[in-house]
Formats: sequence, C-alpha cells, structure tokens
Amino acid sequence: MSSTFIVIGALLAALAVGLGAFGAHGLTRLVEQGKFSAQDLETFHTAVYYQMIHALGLILIGLLSATRPSSLLDAAGWTMLAGILVFSGFLYTYVGTGNKLFAMFVPLGGVAFILAWLGVAIAAVWR
Repeated sequence: MSSTFIVIGALLAALAVGLGAFGAHGLTRLVEQGKFSAQDLETFHTAVYYQMIHALGLILIGLLSATRPSSLLDAAGWTMLAGILVFSGFLYTYVGTGNKLFAMFVPLGGVAFILAWLGVAIAAVWR
C-alpha cells in the first residue's frame, strides 16, 4: 500500500504543478481580458495549493506506511485522496462552470483532510 500512496501523491503533485502553471499563465491572461474574475483565479489557486499540500501528505503517508504499516495509515491515505478529489476537484469544477452547486461540496473535502491528518497523528503515536 505504501508505494500506491507515493505514486498517487507524486502524480497529483505533478498535476498540481501543471495546473498551477496553467493558472499563472492561461487564467491570468483571461483575467486581464475580463473573461475570468480575479476571485475565480484566487479560488483556482486555492484548489492547486491544497492539492499540492495533500499530494505531499499522501507521499508522507506512503513513506510512513513503508516503515510502520498500519490500517489506520491506509485509511488516512484513502481519506486524504478523497479530500483532494472532493475539495480541489469541486473547486476546479466550480471555477470552470460558475455553478455554485459544486462549491457546496467543498467543505466535505476539508473535513476529509482534517480526518486524514488526525489519522496520521494517531497512527504515529499508537504503537
């Protein structure tokens, strides 16, 4: 399981770099042309930031799992992945469509992040 989280985390980190570059160059240009709002650009950057931080979190979970296998770490890894998909995924979708319905689900991703980090903390001391 440890290598799974490392691979998924690394791929999501690479994607975050690409999306960040797109936001910095492509979307910034659209803001300058008035086709995209500054608030939307900020929201997009928030999605990229949280994706990158939690992609690194997945890598950390994978490394911890390699030395201290734990079902709690596995659960934390899958929960963190769900958080990335929900939090960042719905923010990207909201920005892309302008449909506020998608933004309503973003807090669920935040809750998943909190639960995942708590799982990592508990797994670190529960031995």
